[in-house]
Amino acid sequence: MAELTVHDTNGILRQPWIRPDRTSRGLGWEQLYVSTQSEQPYRASFGSAPSHLVILHLNGPVTVRRGHLGLISSRTVPPGGLFVHPAGKDLTVELGGRLDTVHAYLTDELLRAAHGGDPVELAEEFGSLDPLVEQLLLNLDGVMRHWEPSARTYVDHLGHALAAQLARRHSARARPPPPTPAGPRAGLTDRQFNAVRELVEDRLGQALPLRELAAATGLSVSQFARQFKARTGLSPHQFLIQRRVDAACQLLRCTRMPIAEVAQRCGFSHQEHLTRVLRAHLDITPAALRRA
Repeated sequence: MAELTVHDTNGILRQPWIRPDRTSRGLGWEQLYVSTQSEQPYRASFGSAPSHLVILHLNGPVTVRRGHLGLISSRTVPPGGLFVHPAGKDLTVELGGRLDTVHAYLTDELLRAAHGGDPVELAEEFGSLDPLVEQLLLNLDGVMRHWEPSARTYVDHLGHALAAQLARRHSARARPPPPTPAGPRAGLTDRQFNAVRELVEDRLGQALPLRELAAATGLSVSQFARQFKARTGLSPHQFLIQRRVDAACQLLRCTRMPIAEVAQRCGFSHQEHLTRVLRAHLDITPAALRRA
């Protein structure tokens, strides 16, 4: 699947008053495009886009007006406020002051997948607060700040969590959650879990998108993430990192393989990345672990 790019957005980010600090360009994110930038005051109209948009205001308050053919709504948006705009609709917007933002553009496929395959019509919101969406967008920005290819599974997890929350809390037609199907127990079956574990072991040194892990179980990504955590108590990303840490520790203890090669073989981008992760998980460096 092709990477989602700025060309799949509604054009806001291509305007001269936008100064991106960092974007997901070139990182291979397939259903999600994220950009963090400073915006100057402006008023403009933009055509519809195939992607859904959610903007997080990092500072403020700032006055925003929005509409379609005219500016019919106005609101003062505080720091942490959201601006949500659905795919397929044009937009006229006026920003009343300088603003730092995080933009996230999601494909309709991602939004549907997070909602059990059903279509989702997002509401046209601005000024709403949602601490979970705010934290997810800040986490995505943090991933861009310190990008490691091994974080691909984590990005997939964040993207699906963001899509799920938008579908649940920011749809135009709020619906009660579907009833929990009776019968099968929560969590992956032994067969499903073994299939995932084998895939992780076979691809430990490679990027492993969440959709490929889900495909091994025959579940959608959202179902897989929930059932995997019910089975293991860990998110797929946490499980993958733990297995990489375990494998690296084994090689460091039992072989004389260079630390840089251990890092590469176990899915870490480079030796410094392995060092950071071992410090975070075990409070030890690779060299100290080998000496011990």
